[in-house]
Amino acid sequence: MPILPQIPTALVLLDYFGIAVFAISGALLAAEKRQTLVTFIFFAVVTGVGGGTLRDLLIGAPVFWVHTNATLLICIVAALLVWLISHRRIAGKALLWFDAAGLGAYATYGSAKALAFGVAPVPAFAMGVLTACAGGIIRDLLASEPSILLRPELYVTAAALAAGLFVGLDFAGAPVWVSALVSAIAGFALRAAAIARGWSLPAYND
Repeated sequence: MPILPQIPTALVLLDYFGIAVFAISGALLAAEKRQTLVTFIFFAVVTGVGGGTLRDLLIGAPVFWVHTNATLLICIVAALLVWLISHRRIAGKALLWFDAAGLGAYATYGSAKALAFGVAPVPAFAMGVLTACAGGIIRDLLASEPSILLRPELYVTAAALAAGLFVGLDFAGAPVWVSALVSAIAGFALRAAAIARGWSLPAYND
């Protein structure tokens, strides 16, 4: 059996944070759709592990949630918490804010894990963006929501900022925890500004 690279504890914690907040965002969408508890859990799991699953399959890593209980338990607990809390208390833009928090964290972790598995910097950057965005895209498709890819708001761009910063700082030799913290905060900050101020990319106009 090949020896797997060791992921620093700081990045593992960032991974768990990203899973939790993305799972909450999935359950929140189920709440908006007035779905059953089963759908809450399903949306939480799909959103929490979707991007990371695709990343691991592409970089040749063991799929991260298959050999541990923690990941699915985090998603299930997130779904139960959203189910038990009155939807009125978390209405409005809660889904967007939880999604924004997960975006920065997961883009950073995705790039970090790809680099740890020997992926070249540019593909590692792409793996960070994929990790952050794929779960939300799958969630929206299942819920018949417009995909984030078809909306001009800054979403993928924020994931790209976080992933690109981590790869760049890692290449420059910065400590991993510094790279992770700066990158995750930057990704979240850009997405938060887009939510608060309505920032978006210009659409094609022939």
